[in-house]
Amino acid sequence: MAAAMASAAERAVLEEEFKWLLQEEVHAVLKQLQDILKEASHRFALPTSSSGGAVKQENFVLSTSGADQVKGVLTLQGDALCQADINLKMPRNNQLLHFAFREDKQWKLQQIQDARNHVNQAIYLLMNRDVNYQFKTGSEVLKLMDAVMLQLSRARNRLTTPATLTLPEIASSGLTKMFTPALPPDILVNFYINLNKLCLTVYQLHVLQPSTTKNFKPAGGSILHNPGAMFEFGNQRYEVSHVHKVECVVPWLNDALVFFTVSLQLCQQLKDKISVFSSYWNYRPY
Repeated sequence: MAAAMASAAERAVLEEEFKWLLQEEVHAVLKQLQDILKEASHRFALPTSSSGGAVKQENFVLSTSGADQVKGVLTLQGDALCQADINLKMPRNNQLLHFAFREDKQWKLQQIQDARNHVNQAIYLLMNRDVNYQFKTGSEVLKLMDAVMLQLSRARNRLTTPATLTLPEIASSGLTKMFTPALPPDILVNFYINLNKLCLTVYQLHVLQPSTTKNFKPAGGSILHNPGAMFEFGNQRYEVSHVHKVECVVPWLNDALVFFTVSLQLCQQLKDKISVFSSYWNYRPY
């Protein structure tokens, strides 16, 4: 009898605690998440310049830990690469090539655009459950956290996992038509985001003659292709002779990645608190 009464009293306390968690603490965490993700979203939008009201342009100097075959400056405006000024020293003859984006061209960085869209979708999910919304069950909270975490994981993955491309895909990309003077036919370039860095890869090619005794084996998709990779494009076979990778750190991308990590941890902590209550009952209390 005493044990039953203690058990009933304990259950009543737990039910009160769970009720407080649903009504008070959940909303406090949701507010915290909204604040953090709005900060992350602002990073992608970037502060506007005082003059024109457009998203401000930022210049980044490309660097590498190896030889300085490639040098340049990239101009980023939000999710658009609006200028790329690149100098390339050809290894074979030390000839210096210079090429830059045409004035009427800019290159959209799809990874940044997608990451921002996922962040905004997470904010939308959170705002749909405002402070007046009453959560009735723990499963409702878990579903919301799972949905928010999915968007945040996708946002983070877009910045941490560049697309794998084949060399023909890079060769047929609109990026090849962005430059003036036009890129020589034996040069390919690719831009991508990797974590908090904006990366440029330059591939130098040589034509494989029909009489070559080399065993032609086309390379598959990759983030970064190595010298010796072969491909066919426009009825011509090529081999990569040199690869140059240079990069620049974009500080606000680093901020965004930190915000994603903190937000995912908050979501998981709230999920864990909800789940703890299930261990006190034989049935799921939500």
